[in-house]
Order: sequence, then structure tokens, then C-alpha cells
Amino acid sequence: MTDPIQPPIARIEHTETTLHGHTLVDDYAWLRQKDNPEVIAYLEAENQYAEAHTAALAPLREQLYKEMLSHIKQTDVSVPFRDGNWWYSTRTEEGLQYAIHCRRRGSATGPDADAPEDVLLDGNQLAQGHAFFALGATAITDDGRWLAYTTDTTGFRQYTLHIKDLVTDETLTDTVERVGSVVWAADNATLFYTVEDEEQKRQYQLLRHRLGQPHTNDVLVYQDVDERFNVAVGRTRDGQYLVLESASHITSECHFLAAATPEGSFILVVTRQDDHEYSIDHRNGLWYIRTNDRGRNFRLVTAPVATPGRDHWTERIPHRADVMLEDIDLFASFFFACEREDGLPRLRLWQFSGAGPEAEQTAEIAFPEPAYNAYPHVNRIFEATSYRYSYQSLVTPSSVYEYDLASGTSTLLKQVEVPGCFDRTLYASERLHATAPDGTQVPISLVYRKDQRTTSGPLYVYGYGSYGYALPVGFSSNRLSLLDRGLVLAYAHIRGGGDLGEPWHDAGKMLVKRNTFTDFIACVEHLTATGYGDPSRVAIEGGSAGGLLMGAVVNLCPELFRAVLSHVPFVDVMNTMLDASLPLTVPEYEEWGNPNEEKPFTYMLNYSPYDNLKPASYPSMLVKTSLYDSQVMYWEPAKYVAKLRTLKTDNNPLLLVTNMQAGHGGASGRYDYLKEIAFDYAFLLRELGCL
Repeated sequence: MTDPIQPPIARIEHTETTLHGHTLVDDYAWLRQKDNPEVIAYLEAENQYAEAHTAALAPLREQLYKEMLSHIKQTDVSVPFRDGNWWYSTRTEEGLQYAIHCRRRGSATGPDADAPEDVLLDGNQLAQGHAFFALGATAITDDGRWLAYTTDTTGFRQYTLHIKDLVTDETLTDTVERVGSVVWAADNATLFYTVEDEEQKRQYQLLRHRLGQPHTNDVLVYQDVDERFNVAVGRTRDGQYLVLESASHITSECHFLAAATPEGSFILVVTRQDDHEYSIDHRNGLWYIRTNDRGRNFRLVTAPVATPGRDHWTERIPHRADVMLEDIDLFASFFFACEREDGLPRLRLWQFSGAGPEAEQTAEIAFPEPAYNAYPHVNRIFEATSYRYSYQSLVTPSSVYEYDLASGTSTLLKQVEVPGCFDRTLYASERLHATAPDGTQVPISLVYRKDQRTTSGPLYVYGYGSYGYALPVGFSSNRLSLLDRGLVLAYAHIRGGGDLGEPWHDAGKMLVKRNTFTDFIACVEHLTATGYGDPSRVAIEGGSAGGLLMGAVVNLCPELFRAVLSHVPFVDVMNTMLDASLPLTVPEYEEWGNPNEEKPFTYMLNYSPYDNLKPASYPSMLVKTSLYDSQVMYWEPAKYVAKLRTLKTDNNPLLLVTNMQAGHGGASGRYDYLKEIAFDYAFLLRELGCL
């Protein structure tokens, strides 16, 4: 059916770039001119077109919004956690967009109910006068008096440092721009923080600030000149050391400084070496070092603080080809190895026999479902005798448990309440595998409503598959609006992600990136072939690098999909990766390849979504972006849609929606965010014939 509402047509301004004997043609490079009124007018015209095209869906959007809101306990409070003499929590209030961060005094067993609540930060007050607000890093001095925190009021992930006196409730007027990580030294007066450069948004400097001094007097402690690396600063759980880490996508380097001597010099653990990543924590005079020096899935070693070099490393957990050691949660008498095996997270307890490093694995926390997510919760007390962790699945709401080491039992502290007559027994989750073209078995996690599932029903498949990121299998009350309308929801754990460890990541990046795309296609084909959905009613979704996935698979097999939802998509691969002045480009060479070299250039060109658009029939598409996105610039999806409009041979809707007041994650307020989801869901339900 011909669309009676005509979409805006972007002006063509022909440009060419020739490299390695190939000419890249770009007719929409002018859309990069963010300050050009013509660009803003085009984006607003696209927004108006999308709104007009979906006007009939307004009642459904409102219905979906109310449904999703009905499943949220709007006034709620998190499980309090202890840090020093205080118990910290976060609460929300009905009608307010942002969280309120609080604390009460208490004992080792819990907060004192009679103690007054101190409001540390109220996001609603801080957001006043801003269309966007995000809280970044936070750190409180050991004595509990001074709070350092950062805020972003544009969505560009450019944070401003503030310092607040929690005794007087006064926030100091002196601020610092472009701040990343923050940490206090043990003297309760010295703050270390990192800052980014102005061009590439790379955290590259570490500075030291002294309370009572203007920030103009802050001392530069460290600067990393390698454009691949970002720096961050933190503190060991026992509080004894500050740790400075400088890391690229594939290489890292750590320095340390005693927290009691903040004006001392940081000491290097091991010099950086390409493809070697390591991280450190401290216990009883030893560094516990997670390292991939003998295998991609990491091992655990220890080394004395005085002699941390490799010659003094002693192995504690060996490298295993089938188990990824993702992290170590270290305490005085035990540690948890946070691992991933068979694509699923594992929490395995190791207990020390004494003050020395000798330990043995004594338990593993068991999880009851076939697909789930489990990870450490907040555990600030080094001398702890219990351990908090979070658990959720596709059908089980987010839950916080406390594991008692003495009894070996877990106690549920809080499970997110889902109002609106939610009954988890109505839903089922599964885990199955699809066979990729090269024979690799690709995991898929599924959820559906038992009484709604049919072989002729609609199917939704989500994917990401980049940066070694393991796609989490978690609960979403918003998702109930889709499940209750008969959609089967599937999450494809494709190569390029970290679902099966670093080798899984390696098998879907650089010059084998196409595995990510063919894995996803194999998952969709397997699901429809085995009765999880009608092949003519398939919707797919991905964001950022997952948006690259959307563009690539649509170019490869447009006939497979009925509808596509693409958030902040990385679709203009060649032009972005050839522009080293853009934020993140140079560090990204380690994930995608450097197109200034001929072989990576040719390989990337063969899958770049923008460069491989062609005259064809495409599925219905909703492409979303934000004007202040610092990760994937708004012009990538804008150019992609403008070009596709001139090539597509179908009458399916192609919509571009730009949030003119947000960044990479979309709207920051929780109610505004729900309205964005309601827009997405209404579009998908219409295109899948679920109205």
C-alpha cells in the first residue's frame, strides 16, 4: 500500500573518498554538520513524518505505556548495603523520574530504623532545568563526610565533577569538566580523578586534588599518550591501595599506590604487552592477578606487593579452555570466582585456610533455571562472612540473595515486585542451539507465554555480538506486553560476544566478523524451522554494534524479516572508521580492524551496512538515534535512512526517530523511557499483525 504521507527526502551532496584503489561514495556526508540549521530541520522533519505515519497507533502507545507502568512498583527502595558505619540505599517515588540516593547510620547487622535518613543526592533536584540527566561516578571518603560525584546533563557522556560536604549539605562551587572515574585516598582529603581529552573522549589523564584547594592547583599524576588506551582509577576492597589501570580493548597495565600516602608515586605491576590483559586486587601483602598470559579465558595468580613482576607469579587457578574466569571477588577469608561455562554464569566459592594464599573451592551457588543471569551485588566489607549476589532470569524478576558461608545457604533479601497480576507460572524459558554454516553450535535463550505460543505466532529475536559482551538473560516487566500478545522472544548468543568466553569473542571480530551475522541468521532460521514462530512474522532488534548487526543481516537476507528495530546503529562503518578524529575510532581498530590497511579495509567494506545498500525490497524498519550520542553519532543512522529511501523498492515503512535531547541510551527519566519503549512496541505489534 502506498504511503499517503510522503517522507522527507535529504538533499544529495556528492562526495568521494578513494583508498586502496576503491572509491567510497557518500551523498549525505553533509548531515554531519550538527550546527547547520538544515540538518536539524531534516531530523525534525523525519520525526514529524514518523509521528504522522504512526498517528493511528497513539491509543495503542498509551495502552502499552499504562500496561508497563502497571507492572512497576513506582515507590520502592533497594536493599540497603553497608559501607563503614553507614547503610546506603536508593529509592524511587511515584511520579518522580529519577532515583534518590540515601543512607542511615547502623550497626554491622543493619541500618538503625530510628536513625534519620540522609539524602545524599536527589536526581530529581539535580535534573531540574535539564531535559536529560545522568549520574556518573560516585565516591565517599572513609570517614563518610565528603562525596565526589559526576553528572551529565546532555547525554553526550561528558561528566562534570562535584564535591559535596555531607555534614553541611553544601556542594562546593568549584567543578571539573570531562571527568571519568573518582576515588578518595585514606586521608579523607585527597581525591584522584581521570579526565578525557577534548577530541576523542578518551580518559587519558589522572589528577590529584586536595580539599580546600582550587582545582587549578590539581596535580597531573599520569598521562597516557597511546590513543588506544583509557585510564581509570579505583581502590582495592581492603582499602589499602589505589589502583590505576590503563587499558585498550586487548591490552592492559596496572599501577598501584598505598592509599595512606597519596602524594607518593604509583608503582607499575607489569609493563603492557600487546594482547596481555590483567587486573589486580590485594589481600595480606599479595596481589591477586587475573591474567590471560597463558590462555584467552584467563587464570589467577598471586605475587608479593614488593615484587609483583611475572617472575614472582604463583598460579592459583589455571587457565581452562572451556571456562572463562570473568572476575575475582576477593575478601579476607574467601573469594568468589565469577566464571562463565556453557554460556552461563557461575559463582564458585574458594575459602582460604588461613592468612596465606592457599585456598580450595568449597562450593558453587546453584541456579535452578536453564537460562539466567547471576552476578555479584554490592559487597563493600572486606572482612565479610556472607556474600551478596543478584539473580534473575527471563521469567524471574531481579533478586538479591545473601549467601552465608558457614551454612552454605542463600537467603532472598529482596525480589523486585511486579504488580499488575504477574504470574510467573504462565511463562516458560528455554535454552537451545542453532547450527551455524560452519557447524558451530550457537546458544539461544527463549521466553514465551505458555498458553499463547503457536507455530504461526510472531517471533522476536534480539542480538548484539560484539566487544566480548555476554548478552545478559534478565527479567523485564516491560516485556510482558509482548509476551501476553503471543510473541516468542529469543536472544541469540552469537559469536563476537563473550557468551562462551574470549574465544567466542575472537571468532566474531576483525577478519571473521561475518560469523556474527551468519550466526544470527542461522538462529532465526532454526527458530522458524522448529516451530517457534511464523517465518513471515519475524521481528529483529539490536542497538549500537547490534545495530550494525541489524544492517548487515538485512542486507544479506532481507526476505527473512518482517520488521526491524535498530537503536543508535553503527551502520556507517567505513566513513566512521576512516575518521581518526572521531571519538573512539582509534581504540576501535582492535575490534573491527584498521581500514587504513588494505586487507581490513576490503573486509569491512564487504559488510558495512551503509555501503552495501542496494535496490531491493526491505522489511519495515524503525531506526532510532539521539542528537547527543557520543558513541554512535546521530548522522550514521540519519545517512543510512536517507540513502535507503532512494533505493528500497517496497512500500514498507522506513522511520527515523531522533531524540533531540538525549544520548546513546535514549531518554534518561524512567517515565520518558517507558514512552520510548511504548513507541517501539506499538510499531512492532502493528507490523507483526498483533493489533
